[in-house]
Amino acid sequence: MTTPVRPRVLVLRALGLGDLLAGVPALRALRRAYPRHEIVLATPAELAPLADATGAVDTLLPAAAPGRAVPRALDWTGPPPEVAVDLHGNGPPSHRLLADLRPRTLMAFAHPGTPEIDGPPWYAEEHERDRWCRLLAAYGIDADPADLLLPRPPDPSPAPGAVVLHPGAGAPARRWPVERYAAVARELRARGLRVVVTGGPGESALVAHLAEQAGLPGTDVLGGGLPYPVLSALVAEAHAVLSGDTGIAHLAVAHATPSVTLFGPVPPTRWGPPGHPRHRALWHPGPDGDPHGRDTDPALLRITADEVLAAVGTLDALCEAAP
Repeated sequence: MTTPVRPRVLVLRALGLGDLLAGVPALRALRRAYPRHEIVLATPAELAPLADATGAVDTLLPAAAPGRAVPRALDWTGPPPEVAVDLHGNGPPSHRLLADLRPRTLMAFAHPGTPEIDGPPWYAEEHERDRWCRLLAAYGIDADPADLLLPRPPDPSPAPGAVVLHPGAGAPARRWPVERYAAVARELRARGLRVVVTGGPGESALVAHLAEQAGLPGTDVLGGGLPYPVLSALVAEAHAVLSGDTGIAHLAVAHATPSVTLFGPVPPTRWGPPGHPRHRALWHPGPDGDPHGRDTDPALLRITADEVLAAVGTLDALCEAAP
């Protein structure tokens, strides 16, 4: 007897850590809407542990392209997907990548370059979590933007109770000056807190520079791109996380870890944490900048070390007041 082929839902989100975390509410909504389908997520292979932790993904289909571009092809085999969902962006390249697989249903935002797709309109100012939930709602699927918490990681933290400083980001425009991170680190250590510094792949020099300026011992330098399970455990057990607008800030939100996130070229209304006292988003209003620019954004430069220390102090008071 031939085993019936399980229908599949293909979701395209071939971006980074923060992008996938922002898409968790939409992924979980699809899981609820299609309980008997196989949910296939096209995303970078290194995000497999995160995809598994969401509880919404059955199969990971490795997919990535340089510079946040759309992959040229997907290694899809077998029958066409029953449903394909474009959580990658709003351009013809991602639309056509999925349409070429001939899904029975394609969920995507409308775009003049692909008039054959009758989707809802795209709003550039919309928050990323809300955007993808609204896309699904247009197709009759209820999604809750607040459904983003992850389970506790099984691995132990390499620095439980530490304040995690992450000076890196995907582009220099979103990197607060190292000298200011170092000033914050020195003051936090003077207050009796352990401070550790992390970095992404290729950021070892940046991390080492911060550690040297802050006088951190080698045991508190965790640079070079921690594997996701270790990074997740570190964030989940941290006293607080301080970073720019990058993936680790979203991971702090997912683990309900107190955080201070520094915004510059893009306001927190589009990528910031949910409105909860344990999360502080610092931003000086101004015109939009280029989030992928080569120079630190002027709005980010207006954030001072004193402001950051005051925000961390607010989090400390909140933790002390908690039962």
